[in-house]
Amino acid sequence: MRSATFGLALGLGFGLGHTLPAVAQTAIPVGAAPLSVIDWLDAPTPLIQQIGPEKQAAFPPMNEPPVTNSGTAPQVTTSALDGARPRDVGLVPSSVTGLPADIWSGSDARSLKRQITRLPDMRLPAGNALLYTVLLAEAGPPRDGNTDQDTLTLARIEKLMMLGALDPAQSLIEQAGTTVSPAHFDLWMRISLLNGTEDAACGALSRAPYLSSDIGVQIFCAARGGDWNTASLTLGSAKALGLGSAEKLELLDRFLSPGLFEDAAPMQNPRKIDPLTFRLFESIGEPLPTGPLPRAYAVADLRDIAGWKSQLEAAERLTRAGALPDNRLLGLYSDRKPAASGGIWDRVSALQKFEKALQARDDAAVQRTLPVVWQAMQSAELEVAFATLFSGALQNRKLTGAAADIRFEAGLLSPEYEATAAKPPAFPTDRTRTDMLVAVAQGDVPKRRPSETLAAAVFDAFATPTPDEALLRNARQGRLGASILQVLAQLNEGAGGNADTLTHALSNLRALGLEDTARRAALQVVLLERSQ
Repeated sequence: MRSATFGLALGLGFGLGHTLPAVAQTAIPVGAAPLSVIDWLDAPTPLIQQIGPEKQAAFPPMNEPPVTNSGTAPQVTTSALDGARPRDVGLVPSSVTGLPADIWSGSDARSLKRQITRLPDMRLPAGNALLYTVLLAEAGPPRDGNTDQDTLTLARIEKLMMLGALDPAQSLIEQAGTTVSPAHFDLWMRISLLNGTEDAACGALSRAPYLSSDIGVQIFCAARGGDWNTASLTLGSAKALGLGSAEKLELLDRFLSPGLFEDAAPMQNPRKIDPLTFRLFESIGEPLPTGPLPRAYAVADLRDIAGWKSQLEAAERLTRAGALPDNRLLGLYSDRKPAASGGIWDRVSALQKFEKALQARDDAAVQRTLPVVWQAMQSAELEVAFATLFSGALQNRKLTGAAADIRFEAGLLSPEYEATAAKPPAFPTDRTRTDMLVAVAQGDVPKRRPSETLAAAVFDAFATPTPDEALLRNARQGRLGASILQVLAQLNEGAGGNADTLTHALSNLRALGLEDTARRAALQVVLLERSQ
């Protein structure tokens, strides 16, 4: 199985056991006598064993099927062949996520699918981190059913794909089974086409053609496997029968016979995009820009065949969604010297100058470059990634004024927010705001209620929390996963400007035991501008 490479903050110290009661599980008694399911197992020793071994050779083996003494139809019971319940599906164990394995058990799979599908892009990095944790958590299926498990698992993988986290999505579909059904295979193929690992999927299709009815996929895979005759014959049949759009058939034609279209005008951008169309355009030498496309397509620009600017833009886009490790972005920023100025090049230049000052332990240079790079990161909404990368290295630098304030804010946006709060700046620019941030980071009630709307909502969540009792009850009844998805939707709406909803979301997070997420989200609401 592929190793999932992704920059996710999964160690979230949830502590669910301190808030929600443990779910009782019924154990099968050890050493219990097995049930007698066939009467003759309890019968006396068969006649064949009562005679001597020298006589047994005269009795040929009895291979006839068993017969019944009456015409009454017997009662038949069924169970899984291996006698086991459906296995847990997920990449991250409970020991890491802090989430129990039964987070979906009391929910309906179709309702969960709707929740996951309708969940919008998270405004706050803390919301993204929790969403990835839920999607990747190792957990059993809802209502202990195979069909429900498939419905939920495919919805989780679809969401990961939409977020741009293709590596974990591919690992999860491989764990769930890539050829279990055409639906599984279709999702595997789409992820593989975007990841550039379609050969394995095409090989599986060649061995089991029933896995896909997509004529385009059949043609593409036949060609990838070197069977050009079958690919051409299938394309001809598709044209004759009108299977597929004219644009898709022309694209496949150019893919199979590039020499016939050397002097043809470039194809128009497709009206409808899918992973196969994207790969076919790339294969005929007319790659599509990924900027206007869904986020998952940006992964293609991380390859070395893409230009540096395209790699940088894709990395920033994926990092904002939490789908790329922060170190990968830093590596691209540091790859070479920018040859231009403006936009993304200014961010690259600012970060390189700051990193050089940091490595040289030049406090004066850090004091000078930190405000510039911080403003650049703010313009790209990459403050949390920057803070995660550099907050620790900034702590021992001698900084004053604006640089000291930025170091403090970056520390609060990093995983070490609580340690940062223990050492606030001696002379902050805004004492009231600093005092509130320190209190929130430490889980305390701030001394004063701020006048800003969202900051006041954060204050209310810590001073007078208003958790939803129905939501907490659902969490106790095996619907913790659904409850977290509901709170994520609340958190996103609240961060967008709805103060009451924000208070409820933070209150619910704390009541569910998701204290780390609640504090980080509260800090991000105050420190980041994500209301649009």
